[in-house]
Amino acid sequence: MAGLKGLKKKRRVQVLMVAAVALLLSAGLIGYGFRDGINFFRSPSQVMESPPAPNEVFRIGGLVEEGSIVRGEGETIRFSVTDGGATVPVAFTGILPDLFAEGQGMVGTGSYDGQVFVATEILAKHDETYMPKEVVDALKEQGVYVEPEPES
Repeated sequence: MAGLKGLKKKRRVQVLMVAAVALLLSAGLIGYGFRDGINFFRSPSQVMESPPAPNEVFRIGGLVEEGSIVRGEGETIRFSVTDGGATVPVAFTGILPDLFAEGQGMVGTGSYDGQVFVATEILAKHDETYMPKEVVDALKEQGVYVEPEPES
């Protein structure tokens, strides 16, 4: 009987070891899969204070600066995004969302080359009350954000 108890204990330790290895392997694979999928958010003020590395992909958000949209360089559209404290020039090649306009909230994904944020994707707010939480927080921090009036 003593040999059977030792065998069960050995088997239990083996099962636990295999489970631990499987857990570590799956956590590693999940992290590897998300390495390009997680983009940190930065406000224009944060980008200007400590510019990210040129190869780092991140999201920037704020208001499209009034009078800053320049079209006509092929398919590239240039504009500036601001949070009231700082302004970052943006270049985007592609089709902008229908609701994209000056003075409206936007979030862009891309990288900053030291001079210009080169966007690969631009999102605009989809109604009068929606704006991403990070953008609202960045605008509030700069004292620019005004709460929308509730509809009656």
